[in-house]
This record gives sequence, structure tokens and C-alpha cells, in this order.
Amino acid sequence: MDKEKNKSKKKPVIIIIGLIILAVMIVGGLVVYNNFFDKPQTDSNGVVGKISDNWDISNKSETSPTNVGIQIPGYGTAEMKEGDENLHLSIGNPKSNECGFYATLKLDDGTVLYESELLKPGFGLTEVPLSQTLKKGKYTAMVCYDCVSLDEKHTPLNSAESEFLLIVK
Repeated sequence: MDKEKNKSKKKPVIIIIGLIILAVMIVGGLVVYNNFFDKPQTDSNGVVGKISDNWDISNKSETSPTNVGIQIPGYGTAEMKEGDENLHLSIGNPKSNECGFYATLKLDDGTVLYESELLKPGFGLTEVPLSQTLKKGKYTAMVCYDCVSLDEKHTPLNSAESEFLLIVK
């Protein structure tokens, strides 16, 4: 009879331990999934901007004169202060496009200041975090847009460069 009491006391303990192990495994699986599988990893050399899904090209010039084909934002000049780590520049993908963009901000000497993750139509940023600060002067800069398909393969389509004058005060 004592053996039966011991067995009946052990069953609830074993069930509780099993539930705790199961809960730990579920939480661990969620952590692994969220950190590794939820979104694709992008290499921006540690530079990331806050990309919003309501980016709008309004009040910006466009290199394409009509709404036919891929719309590329255009720029005239941009200004910033020496030592600033962010540039106020609207980089994004107009809502009317049917492709994705990878945008790279660079100087004409090849210095890369920013590389974006995939920008879907309507996504972009207005404060661009720079990978390095710049000294006072005038720079020829450009945003290079690499257009890709929106399917899983992100097949390259074409590219465009939008050159502008960057003034650092």
C-alpha cells in the first residue's frame, strides 16, 4: 500500500516537471525563431535607419517625368553640420513602384555613407544615419538605387543614381 501512495505522489510532480520543461522549450523556440528566422538579416555595416511604411515622395523632384516605369527620387542639394551623424534626406521607394529598392548613399570618391535594407514600395526614411562624419566642405554625393523584384529571389532589375550636392557647414 505504501508503494501505491508513493506512485500517486510522484505522478503530479512528474507532470509538473514535464510541463516546466515543455514551457522552457517553447519559449526557447520562440526566442530562436524571432532572432534568426523572423526577418532576413541585412548587412548595413552597423548603420541602420528608422524605415517607415508611410514614406512619401511628395515635394521631391523625380528623375522620371511621368508615372510610367520605375519612379526614382531625385535630389538637388542637402545640407548638414560638420560632425553630424545623421543627414536629413528622404530616401525611399515611391508607392507607385512595383519593385523593391536597395539604396546606397555614397560620395563620388566611392565612400559609402549608408546602405539600406530592402525598401518595399511606400517604405523609406528621412533621417539617414551615416557610417562616418564629414568635415566642412562641398561634396558630390549620390543615392544609388538597385531595383529588385519583390518575389523571394529579389532578382536584380536595373539601377539608377541620383546625384546631388552635399554641403557640410
